[in-house]
Amino acid sequence: MKPRDLILRCYAERKDGQWQAFCLDLCLAAQADTFDESKRKLSGMISDYLEEALVGEDKAYANQLLSRKAPLFSWIRYFRLRLVRVHKDFTRLFILPVPLAPVHPHAPL
Repeated sequence: MKPRDLILRCYAERKDGQWQAFCLDLCLAAQADTFDESKRKLSGMISDYLEEALVGEDKAYANQLLSRKAPLFSWIRYFRLRLVRVHKDFTRLFILPVPLAPVHPHAPL
């Protein structure tokens, strides 16, 4: 595993008075009234999603769930935003770390 595999690429846009935050690496999205709230919701969704995929009821499908990427148009939007100057009132790029928890060496997997 490379260090960059522990970073999730995200962006948020404000539309119609709401902030929509997107995690491209896991194809997740959250919506809220403020940027900080949408980012916080997305972070919580990521934690829950990864927990379910790795140790929850969906662990049998972890390979598919962890390799689920956003559609091409979302990636194009993200890279376009990286190339042009981002207007903080309407769009923001950010990264979130993959949430990690230590595992006891003798714990059953």
